[in-house]
Amino acid sequence: MSNDAFVPHPDRLFPADPAVREIARGLYELAKDQPIVSPHGHVDPRLLLDNEPWRDPTSLFITPDHYVNRLMHARGVDLADLGVGQGPLDEAASRKAWSLLAEHWHAYAGTPSRYWMEHVFYEVFGLETVLNPRTAEAMYDEIAEKLTRPEFRPRALFEQFKITVMATTDDPIDDLAPHAALAADEDFTGRVIPTFRPDKYLEAGRPDFPILTDALGEAAGVDVATYDGYHEAMRTRRLYFRDHGAVSSDHAHIDPGTARLSDEDARRLYAAARAGDIGADDAVALRRHLLGDQARLAADDGLVMTIHPAVLRNHSDAMFEKFGADVGFDIPVAVDYVHHVRPMLNDVGHHPNFRVVLFTIDETVLSREIAPLAGVYPSVFAGAPWWFIDSPDAILRYRRSVSETLGYSRTSGFIDDTRAFCSIPARHDMSRRLDATHLAGLVAEHRMRLEDAQELVATLPDQQPREVFRLGAAGEKN
Repeated sequence: MSNDAFVPHPDRLFPADPAVREIARGLYELAKDQPIVSPHGHVDPRLLLDNEPWRDPTSLFITPDHYVNRLMHARGVDLADLGVGQGPLDEAASRKAWSLLAEHWHAYAGTPSRYWMEHVFYEVFGLETVLNPRTAEAMYDEIAEKLTRPEFRPRALFEQFKITVMATTDDPIDDLAPHAALAADEDFTGRVIPTFRPDKYLEAGRPDFPILTDALGEAAGVDVATYDGYHEAMRTRRLYFRDHGAVSSDHAHIDPGTARLSDEDARRLYAAARAGDIGADDAVALRRHLLGDQARLAADDGLVMTIHPAVLRNHSDAMFEKFGADVGFDIPVAVDYVHHVRPMLNDVGHHPNFRVVLFTIDETVLSREIAPLAGVYPSVFAGAPWWFIDSPDAILRYRRSVSETLGYSRTSGFIDDTRAFCSIPARHDMSRRLDATHLAGLVAEHRMRLEDAQELVATLPDQQPREVFRLGAAGEKN
């Protein structure tokens, strides 16, 4: 006989040792109810501006979440059957995708995706049932019914989740109208801020580079025929974002190179790229120079740089052609931070207004490169585990591998990096439980005073990201 009842254990992620677990419980109590600060994510701001109910459970849990989709696809499921690239699904297609998730639910055992979704099922929707083919239809119906209620609309959940700041990721030519409307809305008390993401405008080898730079120039009201004009357009658009609430710029190239060219060579290569006549090596050299330019601009305008490189995007040509980008076919590659960011840090690393947060998916880089850099440069912070390593074991390894070098004040605060809106509180709660577990171990081993652990666990969720990303005090709007 099967038992379909399930409630997440209140001690999940806490240590197995009873004595250490008791310390972790006490530390977690100091963190669990703190507001959520999300300085990097991918939720569309129009979700909160329009405040329309989600169409169905599939559009909420499955279609936008490549964490979920990629494992099912690896098991032979067509992404189209999960709604990827299909537009709004009808009732039959939505239920089919949900049944596929239930059919493959056992494959998610032990994964963070399952952990997050089970948290949401219980904590947000009040479900006390494990998902499987027997329970799938009833769970779908209960979630779908609740999604029609006012208390399950995006703004209501935003408040329920205690999100005080949520950053989006935005194209440099966006007019940011949704952000402006939310900032002006007196009925919306949250803070939704844009993030300047200029990646494709720095990739000089792209065939559409001339078109992209023309669009940048039009948005900035600047002639971009020359490198100097392009640089001014970037400066103008960064200030526009800052004036609309942005606190950071986000950069994700195949490597974090920042080697500089001479002004003459930069102008020459930019002209070649605009003409569509730049070689591959020169395109890389120009992109690295332009990333260095972004650092110089950051030293002027105060936007915090976040760099998360070394992912080969759209690994499957066939899937990219069929479904487009961001569907799970992005694969990590090796990264060398020490040499690649040295030109940038020699240039602006000691500038009082410059700040950069370095992320990696290569865990060895955390202790070997990022922690030593963040432990000596005033401008450098160690980014939290993200993407493939935003998982319990990796987060604990992160704390253990960087803390002995740089403590806790040189870390970014938790980064949820999600498109799945309802997973935001689940991810942040996971981080708080793991911080409590990590610090409890130090207390139990008499390596840290309980009072110091209590102070740390109380500041890491809210105060730390506010300080790193210059977000100001709680309660401030754009």
